[in-house]
Amino acid sequence: MSSSAVSQDFPYRAISRGAVVGVICLIVSSIGLIPTFAFALVLTIPGLICGLLGWRAIQRYPDEFSGKTIAMVGTLGCAGLLLGGVAEHTYIYLTEVPEGYERIAFYELQTPENTEDRPAPLAFEIDGKPVFLKGYIHPSSGAGLLRQFILVPDLGTCCFGGQPRSSDMIEVTLPPGNTVTASFAKRKLAGTFKLNRLPKKKADFDNTIFYKLNVDQYK
Repeated sequence: MSSSAVSQDFPYRAISRGAVVGVICLIVSSIGLIPTFAFALVLTIPGLICGLLGWRAIQRYPDEFSGKTIAMVGTLGCAGLLLGGVAEHTYIYLTEVPEGYERIAFYELQTPENTEDRPAPLAFEIDGKPVFLKGYIHPSSGAGLLRQFILVPDLGTCCFGGQPRSSDMIEVTLPPGNTVTASFAKRKLAGTFKLNRLPKKKADFDNTIFYKLNVDQYK
């Protein structure tokens, strides 16, 4: 049998690139179901687009492209992951603050880098009040089980920002007998916020500590 006859009986069809990209985006973006990496869900959007384009190309040129099942998995998977992920994180956001505590975003306590590093105006307003906020344990706080540690706003400040500024740090103290494991996981803390009226230094940190949080509940 000639090679031309074989090629006619079994024509070669390339797998649609759009279909492949859609599945890759689906796999990578699935990490977005973890709250710390929620931003990864944005990859479902290009995945959805590529999957649809791949599906369309296969429908229009069936003799040239294959991978219909792959395109379907990528398209429907990205759509489901986007809707499910957004719903999950919305639910978490709406239910994570314990009753009686005020949600505070860490950036509200920070001062711009090009200005004097001093307590933010909000710090004076919430001094002595129950608040809820989130952040990361700075590695210089120590390893293993910790009852006291320094909380910083993001992984950049935590791991790649060197010594954090004073307004980027909160000294956290857990209730007696309670500890957390030092890690890069995002922490959710509810407790009484305190503003240090006098400068306070902490070992392994160059800058003084402005803020303190005596924790009642944590995750």
